[in-house]
Amino acid sequence: MTQGGAAAREAAKPQDRGWAWMVLLAAVLLQGLTLGFPSCIGVFFTDLQHDFQASNSETSWFPSIMVAVLHGGGPLCSILVKRFGCRFAVMLGGLLSGVGMVSSSFCQSISQLYLTAGLITGLGSCFSFQAGVTVLGYYFIRWRTLANAMASTGVSLGFTLWPLLSQYLLDEMGWRNTFLIFGGILLNCCVCGAIMRPVHLASESPLESPKPAEEPGRRAEGAQLSNGTSPHPELQQQTRTACFQMLQKYLAFDIFCQNKGYQIYTIGVTWMMMGFALPHVYLVPYAIQNGVEERKAALLISVIGLINIFIRPFTGLLSGHRVFTGRRIYLFSLAVLLCGLSNFICVISAEFSVLIIYCVILSIAMSGIGALTFQVLMDVVEMDRFSSALGLFTILESITLLIGPPLTGLLVDITSDFHYVFYNSSFFLISAALFMGLSFCALEKKNKSREASKVPLDNHSGYQYNEMPTEPQSETQSPPVVMYITSI
Repeated sequence: MTQGGAAAREAAKPQDRGWAWMVLLAAVLLQGLTLGFPSCIGVFFTDLQHDFQASNSETSWFPSIMVAVLHGGGPLCSILVKRFGCRFAVMLGGLLSGVGMVSSSFCQSISQLYLTAGLITGLGSCFSFQAGVTVLGYYFIRWRTLANAMASTGVSLGFTLWPLLSQYLLDEMGWRNTFLIFGGILLNCCVCGAIMRPVHLASESPLESPKPAEEPGRRAEGAQLSNGTSPHPELQQQTRTACFQMLQKYLAFDIFCQNKGYQIYTIGVTWMMMGFALPHVYLVPYAIQNGVEERKAALLISVIGLINIFIRPFTGLLSGHRVFTGRRIYLFSLAVLLCGLSNFICVISAEFSVLIIYCVILSIAMSGIGALTFQVLMDVVEMDRFSSALGLFTILESITLLIGPPLTGLLVDITSDFHYVFYNSSFFLISAALFMGLSFCALEKKNKSREASKVPLDNHSGYQYNEMPTEPQSETQSPPVVMYITSI
């Protein structure tokens, strides 16, 4: 009887088998539809400038807002997932993305694009992408690392296909009709979300839709308000405490102040993002301005995505080797340094063959950055605080992602020289790489000198990812309840 019940419970588990692989396929498509989508915006840069009589700085706000919201909406997405579940968040994101792009096709000014394609589509892509990655934590336990690596190939597929499709549709029917078609394509995120049905525990309670606990202070305050009386000062204090605890849960300022490694890494990556997105926004218009055919210029972004498909999984596997344990930050800094140095190739020449070489080298460096970003963060932050640390991390990097391209566009407007795009990008990337590498080297030496006189803390370097500390662990780790995920 006991063996039969255990066998039935085991058969009921969807993790790592059956429908889980369909969910993984949906996650691959989601990442291609959401994270890969901003890669095609550069194709429309020149047409949007011409139609709206906008400057480089004004036009670049449109993709900057989209990317910044996509990366910085993590805390909002996590609250949505916790309240309604992953399937709802993915489908809502698909609806917002589709509506945003359909609305964009009717815009009469560049500022209207900021709201429709920038804010609405960016927020929708954030919901679909982050909830889609979160649900993988529920469907995969043993193969979770492999599932996330396979899902990330969707980004590379998006980078490869979106620019080619964009240039073809742009030549055939113009940017307005292209945006209208894009709205329909992005609605397929809703289909992917429908595949991600909720996972149930053996007790038949939904695993992916935990009901948030209601704070005692909030209940008591609500009772008093319903009676028409003013809340007691103690209840007001409890409410403020609850708000502070929620803020600390999603934005770990305490970790930033106390953990030097997290502080250095967050500042370095935030500074790096000022220059990281510039080639993606300005490479196509730079090539077109220098006589490259429009179709060939769009092909440059596709080359970056195509190489990423093969290099990123290899880089992830290589960095996971035990030889690099504790040294991934130096690999990450090296990849950022290579990314910055590669920009000088564009300054030397704008011929198509030279730009292809640039895209190959840039793609290799980007693969290293994308594969290592969150592995390094896990190395420097305790895993029981990883989710909140990642919340602050994504908020800060989204700010620089937002302001980097418009500031550089303003410089290009003033100088009428696209070379400053790559000068700026190189400056931010190289300085960030040197800052992180040298700072961690100094921090490592300081920690080693302390180890001679202090007993090492237990479990300091062997963190395991666990977002459900209140419940006992089974023979395999439980999936995380809420996870902020971005991709670079």
